[in-house]
Amino acid sequence: MILPILQVIVIHIVLPAYFIYELWRIKTKNRLDWIIILLFNITFITWLFLSGSWDWIGYYFKYIWPVLLIPAIYFSWQKTKDLPFRTTLKTGQKFSRGIYIFLLLVFGLYNLNIFSGYTTSDDPINLSFPLQEGTYYVGHGGSSTQLNYHNAYEPQAYAIDIVALNSFGFRANGLYPKELNQYTIHGDTLFAPCAGEITEMRDGLPDMIPPEMNPEQPEGNYVGLGCQGTEAVVYIAHMQEDSVAVDEGDTVQAGQPIGTVGNSGNTSEPHLHIHAEKDGVGIPIEFNGEFLTRNDLVRTN
Repeated sequence: MILPILQVIVIHIVLPAYFIYELWRIKTKNRLDWIIILLFNITFITWLFLSGSWDWIGYYFKYIWPVLLIPAIYFSWQKTKDLPFRTTLKTGQKFSRGIYIFLLLVFGLYNLNIFSGYTTSDDPINLSFPLQEGTYYVGHGGSSTQLNYHNAYEPQAYAIDIVALNSFGFRANGLYPKELNQYTIHGDTLFAPCAGEITEMRDGLPDMIPPEMNPEQPEGNYVGLGCQGTEAVVYIAHMQEDSVAVDEGDTVQAGQPIGTVGNSGNTSEPHLHIHAEKDGVGIPIEFNGEFLTRNDLVRTN
């Protein structure tokens, strides 16, 4: 549990603070190095802003780094604008420049992957949003691995993981609490995203205590819903124990309650997992015509 918390803190707070501070106090001898460091900072902050896990730190906290980057750019430019464009570098300076160029290329490629994940050429299935009366955050979603780790697995290529945010923009009371009721989404009612027939279901599995997971039954308690007018089956997973309100073969209408959000199966914390498959291949899903991607918000209250 300590490791993921440390990773979140380092990536979302320590590293951007360090890089922006280094830009602000820059002591380079030429403008070329300033440009390289500047481009890296912009690229890194863009990557973090678009793909960070901001439901952990607070959704609105992500705006702090672009705001702080602006004065850092201004003050660093004031220090370097009269310097020569290039100078002869010592070995240590060459090494430092090489590191920044390498990082610039790495995060530049990451950003290209992010931007490619906002659209898809595959035909989507249109659904109604399965949650109501809350502010919901897309933790994973999109058509690229930087936005959506599911994209590496063909049946779940367009799967979406959703949590709820409290009024301060956090998904839970605490960074990684063990108590399930500390997660804002836990116990929220799930509604059928389309009309159709229940093709699969499971109930009765226990809700896991974070960070415990059940890889033997990854879906946990779930339903598979064959939507009318399409050959796709929509899967809604990790439902709360004994909450599934439908049986295999039942016909349901869009908006009908089908269960509640839990933490059963191979899941690290309470959230809604939803994806659509056709012949074992994941297909895109839209909610009310919108293709949701990582860091999107859906306000239903």
